[in-house]
Formats: sequence, C-alpha cells, structure tokens
Amino acid sequence: MLKAVIVDDEPKAIQSLIWELSNFSQEIEVMASFTNPDEALKFLHLNTPDCLFLDVQMPTMGGFQFLEQLSNTDFAIIITTAYDEYAIKALKHEAIDYLLKPIDSDDLRDCISKIKKYSDRTINSLKLERILKTFNSQFDKKKITINTDGKLLFLDVDDIVYIESDGNYSTLFLQSRKKIVVTKKLKEVDAILPEHYFFRIHNSYIINLNKIKAFIKNDGYVIMDSDQKIPVARQRKSDFLEKF
Repeated sequence: MLKAVIVDDEPKAIQSLIWELSNFSQEIEVMASFTNPDEALKFLHLNTPDCLFLDVQMPTMGGFQFLEQLSNTDFAIIITTAYDEYAIKALKHEAIDYLLKPIDSDDLRDCISKIKKYSDRTINSLKLERILKTFNSQFDKKKITINTDGKLLFLDVDDIVYIESDGNYSTLFLQSRKKIVVTKKLKEVDAILPEHYFFRIHNSYIINLNKIKAFIKNDGYVIMDSDQKIPVARQRKSDFLEKF
C-alpha cells in the first residue's frame, strides 16, 4: 500500500481528494493531511510517504516555498491548484504531475499510475544504492559514496579539500578545482565522512585535515591547499588544535 500525504489550506479540498483516491485506487492510503504547512513540514521531517499532494496557493506559505524547506524529497510530488500558470514551475521543482482543481477523474487515474511507476523505480534504485554502498564500504575504506543528480559517485577522500554549506545543499570542493553540489545538509555529509580525515571547523565548513597548508592563529583561519581561506569557529578552535 502506497502512503500519501495531502497539504492544502482548504479542508473541503482535502476531503474531496481523499474521497477521489479511495474511489479510484485501492493502492494509495492517506497517512496524514494538513491545512497548516508548518505542521506538515514537522511531520515530513520525521516520516517519508510515497507521495505528496501539495496545494500551491496557501496563505501562510506557498507550495513552492514549502518544497524549498523540505529536508527530504525522496517521494513523488504532485502539485494541486485551481490555476494552470504554475505548470512549468512545478516541473522545475521535480513534481511528477500537476492536477488542476476540481480534479478530473481521468487525470487522477493517470497521476496514480505515475506514482506507482515512480515508487517502483525508487524502490529498485534504493536497493541498488544499498548494495553499492555496502560493497564500497567493505572494500575501500578511503572512498565515500555521494548521491547527486541521479548518480552514485564514489569519491576518494584524498580528492576532497573542503565542503561548504548552503542551507539544504552542500558543495564539495575537490583537488581538481571541480565542485560537486549535493542535496544534503552539512551535518548529513559530515556523518558519512571518515572522522580521522575530516573536521567540522565552522558551522558552514568541513575541511580535510590533510589538505591544510597553514593555520593563521591570530586571525583564526586556515589556508587550504587550494589557497582558500576558511574561518575557524571560536568554539571549535580548541578541538581543532587537539587534532594536531
């Protein structure tokens, strides 16, 4: 059974969609519905459904603003709205479908079919990802696995100079001067890095300890092999010095 979450500021719209889903599919169950976007965000922070039906126009928080605040989007996103001018923006936010209110029965059937296909692809992809990650961790302790742009990248830790936070995204700066942007918060990236190689030197930065060129004590920053200057947070300075 596929689990769905509905977010819409209109209770009648939620009731109508629940009725439609129960009538047109025995494979989708609404696990939760919300008229308050903030409550929905809290729920989705702790729970991962198979799909999210999201209204675009809500008074306290727009649907696209809501998506930008999600820490996890590993589920099918379906935009619902009474207006058709949001279609292109919905695609840019990687929504798998776009339903106009009042929702047409045929459109909903097509949407349910897309959700099932998306879920099947996601399950198979996650299985393969787990296998590859396990294989990589067993046979090469100096590599990490990063998921980005639909690809699994196996990076040698020696190639990473530092990582910089940008809200829900993180950018890995490599020895080759190449940048890799991943949809993970810095603390999530930190969790997969080997502790003896890397150190979170600042709220916004993790550095490779083997790539430090100099530590400027008076000014409180390090210079990396790439010549990038990175600040050392005052509260992390003593822990940083203990590493050496």
